[in-house]
Amino acid sequence: MFVDSVKINIKAGDGGAGAVSFRREKFVIQGGPDGGDGGNGGDIIFIADKNTSTLAGFRGNKNYFASNGASGEGKNKSGKKGADLQVKVPPGTQIINDSTGEILCDLTLDGQSVRLLKGGKGGLGNARFKNATNQRPTYAQKGISGTQMQVSLELKMIADVALVGFSNAGKSSLISTITNSRPKVANYEFSTLIPNLGVVDISLLESFVVADIPGLIAGASDGKGLGLQFLRHIERTKILLFMLDISREGNSSSRTQSSRELDSRFVDERLSSISLLESSQPTNLAHDTRIATHKIDSIESKSQDSKDSNSIESNLHAQFNVLMNEIKKYSPALADKPYAIAITKSDLDSKNIESFGSFALKDTLKTADTPIFISDELKEFMEFGKRIESKTPLFIIPISSISHTNLNALKSLLNESLKALDSKND
Repeated sequence: MFVDSVKINIKAGDGGAGAVSFRREKFVIQGGPDGGDGGNGGDIIFIADKNTSTLAGFRGNKNYFASNGASGEGKNKSGKKGADLQVKVPPGTQIINDSTGEILCDLTLDGQSVRLLKGGKGGLGNARFKNATNQRPTYAQKGISGTQMQVSLELKMIADVALVGFSNAGKSSLISTITNSRPKVANYEFSTLIPNLGVVDISLLESFVVADIPGLIAGASDGKGLGLQFLRHIERTKILLFMLDISREGNSSSRTQSSRELDSRFVDERLSSISLLESSQPTNLAHDTRIATHKIDSIESKSQDSKDSNSIESNLHAQFNVLMNEIKKYSPALADKPYAIAITKSDLDSKNIESFGSFALKDTLKTADTPIFISDELKEFMEFGKRIESKTPLFIIPISSISHTNLNALKSLLNESLKALDSKND
C-alpha cells in the first residue's frame, strides 16, 4: 500500500537519575560522596533512505521513543547514555510539527539526516554537591525528561518532470513506455490510484525522473476525484508536462466565438448561392444550378473542416484550462512552474485528427528559446499555444505511446529543457 502522509508520536529519551552514594572503605567510618551522574537520554534522528519508498511502515507503529539514560552508580560511575533512535524515511519526506504546522526539516537527499529531538540531560550525582559546608550531601538530581511531540510525515516525491492530465489521458502508458516503471494501464478512468516514478535514460551519464499522479478532474480542488491529494508530489518538480487527449470528446457548448462567426459567414455565403438560383433566367438555370450546387458543396465542406478543427482546438484548450485552474487553486506557486504540452493519442485514426495531417518527428512545435522545425500541419497548435492565458509553454508536441510517435523527441526536449532550467538557476 502506498502511504504518503502519517502522524506519529516521537519522544527523546529521559536523562538518568544521579546516584546518592558514599565511599566505603575499610577503617573509613564516614566516606565522602561518590554518586555518579545519570546518563543522557537517547536522541531522535531521522534519516532519508533510498531503500524506503513509502511511509506504510509507520501505520502499524505510531510511537517512536528513544531509550532513557541509565542512572548513575557509586564509585563515581556515570550512567550509560540512552541509545539514539534512528527513524528511516523515504527521500522527499517533510517532518512537520503537528501543533504549530512548522516544517521542522525536509529530507531530500539519500543519507541526509537530522537530529530532531535531543535526549534529556542526566541528573548530577551527590558527589557534585559536596562543598565546604556540606561534606556529605544526601541528595542528587533527577534526570531531565526528553522532549516529546506529535509530528506529521509528508512524502513529496522528488522528480524532474510531472505528468498532469485527466484520467485515461495516457499518462501511465507514457511512463511505462519511456521508463522502467510499470504502473497499471487500463482503458478506464482512475486506473492509476497511486503516484509512480520512473527514470528516463538519455545516455549512460544523463537521465531524469518522471512522476505520474492519478488523473485530475474538474472540481478536484473541492475534493472530487483522486488527484488533488497527490499534488504534493509534483511540488518539487521542475517541469509540468500537461497531457491533453486529442481524442477526448468535448462539450458542444464549448465552441469558440470564432467558430460561431465562421458558421455565420458560411451561412451568408450559402444563402447568396441560393439567391443566385432564384434570380437565374430559365435559359441559364441548368448552368447556374451546377455552379451554385458546387459552391454550396464547397462551402459546406469548408464549414465542416473548420468545425472539426475548431472543435479539436476548443477541446484541447478546455482541457488545459481545467487542469491549470485546479492546480492554481491548490498552489499558485505550483501553477507558475515551467510547463510543456503533449498532445496524446495522436495515432488514432479519426476524421478529426486527420484534419491536422500526419504527425511525425518534424511536427514538433518549440516555442521556447531553442526553435526546431515547425510543420504546416501544426500552425493551429502554434496559435493554440499563443492563446493560452498562462505564460508560453516550453514546447507543444503530439505523441503516441502505442506507436511511439515522437517519444524520442519528447525525451530529448524534456532533457534539454531541464538542462536549460538548471543553467538558468545556476
